[in-house]
Amino acid sequence: MRSTLKLAVPLAALALLVAGCSVARSEMSKARDVGEKKKTSTGLSYVEQTTVEAAPAPAAPPGGWDSERVMSGQDDWEPAVGADPMNSNYVYQLTTRYTGPKPCGNCKLPAIVLRRSADGGATWTEQFLALSSKSQYDPQIEVASSGWVYAVWLDAFTPGSTFIRSLDRGATWSTGISWSGNGKKPQWNDKPWLAISRDGQHVYLGFNSSDSYFVYSHDFGVSFSTPVKTNSDTRYWFHSGGVVSPSNPMVAYFATSNYSNGNNYAGDSNVEILKTVDGGATWTDTHIDTSREVPACPWAAGCQQGFLGTQAALAMDSAGKLMIVYNANDTPDVPEQMYVRTSTDGVTWSARQKISVASATVNNGFPMVAAHLTTAGDFLVQAHRQRWFDLERRRPSLEPDQRGALQDRQRLQLPLRGLRRDFGRFDRPQSCRLG
Repeated sequence: MRSTLKLAVPLAALALLVAGCSVARSEMSKARDVGEKKKTSTGLSYVEQTTVEAAPAPAAPPGGWDSERVMSGQDDWEPAVGADPMNSNYVYQLTTRYTGPKPCGNCKLPAIVLRRSADGGATWTEQFLALSSKSQYDPQIEVASSGWVYAVWLDAFTPGSTFIRSLDRGATWSTGISWSGNGKKPQWNDKPWLAISRDGQHVYLGFNSSDSYFVYSHDFGVSFSTPVKTNSDTRYWFHSGGVVSPSNPMVAYFATSNYSNGNNYAGDSNVEILKTVDGGATWTDTHIDTSREVPACPWAAGCQQGFLGTQAALAMDSAGKLMIVYNANDTPDVPEQMYVRTSTDGVTWSARQKISVASATVNNGFPMVAAHLTTAGDFLVQAHRQRWFDLERRRPSLEPDQRGALQDRQRLQLPLRGLRRDFGRFDRPQSCRLG
């Protein structure tokens, strides 16, 4: 199972929402006929034992962040965040919720939850994004300079990726547009990733049906192209980052990874950049790096190989400089390290630079990166440095399958001369059950 977190907010007023681990994680589902494995729910939640704080409190020094607050006692996953680039009081979050009340009598869980804030993330309102008789996964959200909000989620594998937009800051939404089922090809799809131009006129959406596909819109998401296939191999592709050029919205870039198989993730994986210069009609592929077989996670019941697999994030600054952040290893089955590269054209890239510290017990993964809205060369990278350990040996009162996770937030400025850790660090391990 591939897990994705998305950071899509201007750094001028940053709201960071993370669901690196949930209060209860269940067994993975059995292999599907199509698509990747999806997490299923045990029905466990901690609503009665959870206090949701309505207002923020400052974090401990070095400061710059509010203290983290739990969003619910439910089993929420796959957070995606977007902020209005012209008025960052308006912040949006989507998550995949596996427990709690269903959106409607005929609806299923998991379902996508929309949270909205009009005061920079201090307080939030919550609603379900869309009613559906199918399970929902993999949410994405972007906000245009007009304040219009664009969202995509996976409405099961068929019809799959479904696009909607809101012209009133998320209060109401358009009818969904999708690309699979009812005789459409591909017959199913998975793992959508959304990128828009700053004004929202140009919309690009990547997804997979084992192969890599794109659809695009140049009328603010009113209509879309038919799916464009971009690969000729037999590998399993994932899109995990996308940007649109601020100077030419017909140019877009997507970060991808691909594997030999979508079920077991055996063998090498590749990090690639896909680029279009004609608005999405055609795409070129640039190879970035190769990672050896991903490490397994036998210490967590139900954890499938691939959970800690190679993943890439992508951002572009106001001057058009790209930064890709990805985790990879040079030796099979060992913890992956975190690397960055930069480019001005998406074709020629700098040598990779490692920003993690090698350790036999720490897995680096789930990268995110955002570029400052106006300051060229200013990038914020969030990457999880996950040290899994058995707390039973240290604190016998805890359940033996609990684990801790350490997370670093690092801000990078070009040229890269080391790291400025001025955004703080989560030094406190989080107790959770992983699967």
